[in-house]
Amino acid sequence: MESIVNMLVPFAILAVGVVLLLGLINMARGGSPNTSQKLMRWRVGLQFVAIVVIMTAIWLMGR
Repeated sequence: MESIVNMLVPFAILAVGVVLLLGLINMARGGSPNTSQKLMRWRVGLQFVAIVVIMTAIWLMGR
């Protein structure tokens, strides 16, 4: 279980980074505001998931 969570940490962080980058690219190109809002919602959700995964990994390491 611990190794699975530890493998998920980089993926969770990478997912947040990719969505953030997509949002920045959309904003720089003057893209649709609806797309920007959708990407922001995805980023916030993925940040929540990343925090849960990281905290779980920290908790498992302390056991």
